[in-house]
Amino acid sequence: MIVITGAAGFIGSCVLSYFNQKGHQDIILVDDFSREDKNKNIENKKYAFLIHRNAFINWFEKNFNQVKFVIHLGARTDTTETNETIFKDLNIDYSKNIWKICTEKSIPFIYASSAATYGAGEYGYDDDVSHLPILKPLNLYGWSKHLFDLWVMEQQDTPPFWAGLKFFNVFGPNEYHKKRMASVVFHSFHQINQHSKVRLFRSHRPDFKDGEQMRDFIYVKDVVKVIYFLYTHQVKSDIYNLGTGKARTFLDLAKAVFLSLNKNEHIEFIDTPEDIRDKYQYFTEAKMQKLISQNYTEPFTPLEDAIKDYVQNYLLPNQYY
Repeated sequence: MIVITGAAGFIGSCVLSYFNQKGHQDIILVDDFSREDKNKNIENKKYAFLIHRNAFINWFEKNFNQVKFVIHLGARTDTTETNETIFKDLNIDYSKNIWKICTEKSIPFIYASSAATYGAGEYGYDDDVSHLPILKPLNLYGWSKHLFDLWVMEQQDTPPFWAGLKFFNVFGPNEYHKKRMASVVFHSFHQINQHSKVRLFRSHRPDFKDGEQMRDFIYVKDVVKVIYFLYTHQVKSDIYNLGTGKARTFLDLAKAVFLSLNKNEHIEFIDTPEDIRDKYQYFTEAKMQKLISQNYTEPFTPLEDAIKDYVQNYLLPNQYY
């Protein structure tokens, strides 16, 4: 069976849905399952059974022979969280425990890293692992992902196949529960519906105009295709960027949401909140050559097309993927 951790979350539930579409139902879902709003992400999907994340490591040690692949997406993803212990327990130690069992029992392993590991981008966005030691994340979440990446690269013994995925700005269906941490597309949609306008963060740097901060926005439907590709193909074990390779402005994003709703543009700028201002990335753009060199040939959905699909087929009718 396939294990998906963080299975009730945003990306995890979309991976489950895509694997279902590909005919897989022999899937074990791992999460805490205590939030009804998150559990809606897995309603009407096919899987074998659920395991609470606190019980999973013990279960895995005893029942490893039932598992043929682990997709580890469970983590604390709140970039404003300041409790180091939470990140150590959930993002570092928990991941190490899964890695060690996968290594000992020869089980392939994919895990979620993050573009937050690149910090302000002063050293670029190249997934060449020789660059890892110089990276300086801007928040504890980024550091937790970075420290696990560094630990992985120190390991002499590894699973038979492993891949770390540095997710860039993922958006799309099934993020209803994420609240403040939901994507800018999600928040823009609701602002336009409620107030007929969008508020974007003002630039606090002279080299960027308001709204022209740039991110590599990637649609979650593209993310799950990459994960399925890594599940089904023999590629090099490594850490891979997962973005589109093309940065776009927040203005581009907001305009696409207005267009998808067939509404006139009305954009205002507000100060970036103090608690994230000094940890805010002004530019991200994934170098995607490494994944492409492994013969990944699927095109990434253009931003405008992805937003149109998300808004019209999921947000407006309040549907799940």
